[in-house]
Amino acid sequence: MTSPDPSPGHAPSAGRRAGRRAALTSASALMVAAAFLFATMGVCVKLASAYYGSGEIVMYRGLVGVLVLAVLAHARGETLRTRVPGMHLWRAIVGVSALSLWFYSISGLPLPTAMTLNYMSSVWMALFLIGGGILAGGSRIDGRLMASVLAGFAGVAMVLRPTIEAQQLWHGLLGLLSGVLSAMAYLQVTALGRVGEPESRVVFYFSLGGLVAGAVLSQFTGGLHTHTWRSAALLLAVGGLATVAQLMMTRAYATGRPLVNASLQYLGIAFAFVYGVLLFGEPVHLVALGGTLLIVAAGIAAASLRQDNQARVRPAETLPPDIEP
Repeated sequence: MTSPDPSPGHAPSAGRRAGRRAALTSASALMVAAAFLFATMGVCVKLASAYYGSGEIVMYRGLVGVLVLAVLAHARGETLRTRVPGMHLWRAIVGVSALSLWFYSISGLPLPTAMTLNYMSSVWMALFLIGGGILAGGSRIDGRLMASVLAGFAGVAMVLRPTIEAQQLWHGLLGLLSGVLSAMAYLQVTALGRVGEPESRVVFYFSLGGLVAGAVLSQFTGGLHTHTWRSAALLLAVGGLATVAQLMMTRAYATGRPLVNASLQYLGIAFAFVYGVLLFGEPVHLVALGGTLLIVAAGIAAASLRQDNQARVRPAETLPPDIEP
């Protein structure tokens, strides 16, 4: 007599493990691809800065995102109507401000420097966590988090000193501020995830905010410019690369391990270094390279410690920040 087939609820554990490994591998591949696309987008932003102001680039980046996500939502039968418009408005204000400052810093800084300053968001979030604990009356500060914050700022000093000329200091400070606002935007994105807002809707309203804010900002930064085939192609590339990369990153965070994804995200800096040397002839300073590695290590450590703290009180968040990157 043959034994009955195993029920679906008793599938071999080896099969489940293999499926999970495949999902994690796929998530890692998506994260690497997203980092590459974001770095490529940075190249397009730098090239487009010769034709347009940062506000205008933000506007067209938002326009492409709105169109792509509206079509995608319609194809999926999803609605873009939201129950929390105020949360989306605040998220758009913070996120678009970060994006505008980052695009502006890219126009005046070496590409890897601008990328590195924006990737300080994880370190800023650790600082927010420490500050929140102090304001809440906590008597114990996590020394490891404090060490990661101090290491991150030491890395910033190393990056800025050899790579930024005196006339570029303003771009550097605004690039650093973009990292602060990126961290604030991430906190708002996680809040939207907790109230049940799908990632496509979050990215749609972020893009819509960029479209509106960019249109207003461009009126104060030289107005709208005429297009050439080259400049229009660069704008289309900025919007398309950013949207595809964001969707890839969102999927990676939904299916992969958050810490692995956060670590792989820093490959964007490595890609930016390669682009900077090959396309723009930017020199590589050993001190700046050491500072970049220190920021990466501090960011990964901060993400790991923050994840441990979150795991004690609630499940890990799956939505990534919508700021590139």
